[in-house]
Amino acid sequence: MRSGRLTIAGRDAEDIARTAATPVYVHDCERVAEQARALEAALRAAGLDPRVRLALKAQREVQLLAFLRRTVPFVGMDVCSPGEVDWALEHGWAPAEISYTGTNLSEDDLDRILPTGIHVNVDLLTQLDRVGRRSPGSGVGIRVNPRIGASKGGGGMTFYTGERPTKFGIFPEQLDDALSVAARHDLTIDTVHFHVGDGYLNPSLPEFEESVRRVAPIVAELRAAGHPVEEVNTGGGLGMPEGPNEEPLDLERWAAILAEHLRPHDVAVGTEPGDFLVKEAVTHLAEVVTVERRDGVRFVGLNTGWNVMCEHFVYGAPVELVLCRDALGDPLDPVTVSGHINEGNDLFAEDCPFPEVREGDVVAALHVGSYNGSMTSLHCLRERAATVFLEDRL
Repeated sequence: MRSGRLTIAGRDAEDIARTAATPVYVHDCERVAEQARALEAALRAAGLDPRVRLALKAQREVQLLAFLRRTVPFVGMDVCSPGEVDWALEHGWAPAEISYTGTNLSEDDLDRILPTGIHVNVDLLTQLDRVGRRSPGSGVGIRVNPRIGASKGGGGMTFYTGERPTKFGIFPEQLDDALSVAARHDLTIDTVHFHVGDGYLNPSLPEFEESVRRVAPIVAELRAAGHPVEEVNTGGGLGMPEGPNEEPLDLERWAAILAEHLRPHDVAVGTEPGDFLVKEAVTHLAEVVTVERRDGVRFVGLNTGWNVMCEHFVYGAPVELVLCRDALGDPLDPVTVSGHINEGNDLFAEDCPFPEVREGDVVAALHVGSYNGSMTSLHCLRERAATVFLEDRL
C-alpha cells in the first residue's frame, strides 16, 4: 500500500493493469519462495528431514515454475494426472523429484505414468493390485485413510477422510489386505501418504494431530512386515487466513506435531500444499465496465468472469475485493460485483461494502494464486487472463 493505493511487490497495481491490459493475474514470485522456505525451515527446526512439493494442480504457470527452480530448488512436484506428470518433467523436474498421488488410475493412465520412473502412491486396494500386475517387483506408496480429517473451521469430517467413507485411501483395517496384494506382486511399500483436509488452520490442529497419531503405527506395521518405509507424505491442505478473525497457521506447532509422532520412525516427512505456497502470491486485476443501481442495489460489473477466476464458485472461497486507487477508502453502501460471463450466478460478491467506484476503475481480487488460473475454462469462449510475473520487490 502506498498513499492509499494498492501496490504489488512495490508496484502500483493500477499502473500494472493499464500497462498489461485486463483481466490480468499479477504474480509476486518471491512470496511463493518465502512460503516454501518457511515450510522447510519449520520441519528442519523440528528435527525432521523435509520433502516440500508444490501441488501442481493449484498453480502451473511456466514462468513461476522457472523462478522456483532457480530460487528454491528443493521444492519438488506433487502431481495427480498424466498431464501433470508431463508438465513437471517438461519444465525442469527430474523423476525423483515428482510424486504422483491420484485416484482411480486407469490402464491408460499407467501406460503414461509408469515408464517415466516417477514415484507413485495409490489409494485403493484394487489400484495397488493394478499397479502390481503392471509393474511387479517395483516400489510404491500407499495413501491411507485415518478416518479423521482436519476441516477448515475445526471438526474431523472432510471430503478426504472422516467417519463416513470417502473415495480416498486404504483404511487401517485393510492393511493386511494391502500387504497380501503387495506380496502377491512382490511390491515394496516405501511411502505412507495421507491427506486430511483443505485449508485447515490452527483450530484444526487437534484433529490433524489425531490423524498423524493414527498413521504412525501403520508405518511400524509395514516395517515389521518387511517394507522399508522411507517417507511419510502428509499431503497438503495447509490453509491461509481468509477471514478477518483467522490467524496464520502456526508452523512451529504443526511441525512439532509431526515430529512427536514421526521422528521416532526416522522417516522423511513430505508436505505438498497448494494454497499455503501460492495463494497469497497472486492478485487478479479487472476493469470496472458497469456501475448501475438496480432496485436500490449498486451493481459493479467487471471485465472478468468465473471462467478465469473460479475458486469462489468451485470451493466457496471468499473473494477479497479492493479498489486499487483507493484501497483504504471508506465504504459507501454495499455493492454486488458481477462478471461478464452470461450466467446469472457469475457474481463475485453480494452486499459487499465498497468505496465510491466509477467505470474505468481497476478492482483487485487479492490472494487468488491457487485454483484460479490453473482451472481456467473457455466458457462463453471468453479468453484466458493475461499474466505478469514480478521476480523482485521494489
